[in-house]
Amino acid sequence: MFDAHFDRVNRYCLRRVPVDEVNDVVAEVFTVAWRKVDRMPEGDDALPWLYGVARHEINNRRRSGRRLAALVQKVSRQPHYPEPGPESLIVRNAELKALMDALATLDEADQEVLLLRSQEELEFAGIGLALGCSAEAARKRLSRALVRLRRAANLPEPQGAARFSRAIKEGGDR
Repeated sequence: MFDAHFDRVNRYCLRRVPVDEVNDVVAEVFTVAWRKVDRMPEGDDALPWLYGVARHEINNRRRSGRRLAALVQKVSRQPHYPEPGPESLIVRNAELKALMDALATLDEADQEVLLLRSQEELEFAGIGLALGCSAEAARKRLSRALVRLRRAANLPEPQGAARFSRAIKEGGDR
C-alpha cells in the first residue's frame, strides 16, 4: 500500500502545505493508515481514503498553526519585564533573609498562620480549616501576625494603612 500510493499522496500534500511540512504530513498519513489497516478500504478505494486522511491531517496542522499564531500574538502583547540585575538580587536576598530571621523570632502560632498564607497560598477559609477556626478568626490571626512580623523585622506600616485608636476621649462623644 505504501509503495503503491506514496508518490500520489506526497504530490497531494505538496499542493496543499509548505514544502518543509510535506514529509511530516505524509508520514502521519501512513502512520494513521498503519494504525487503521483493518478499517482501510482495499483496491481502488484505498487512495481516496488516504487522501481523506491527508486532508484531515492538513486541517489539523492548519488549526494548530492558527492557535500557535494566536498564542504568539497574545504572548507578544504581554508586558516584558527585564530580569533584575545582580544588585537587585543581592538586596532582595538580604531583605528576604532579614524577614526570615524576623519570622523565626515569632511564636509558632504566628509562624504557622503566616506560612499557610505565604507558602501554601491559602485564603482565609482554608487557613481557618487548617487551624480549626472560622475564616474571620483566621483573618484576624493573620492580621495580628503580620503586625508582629513587621515589628520584628523593623518594617514600616504599609502605605494607606489606617491606625485607629479605640480609646474614648474623656467625657465621651456627647
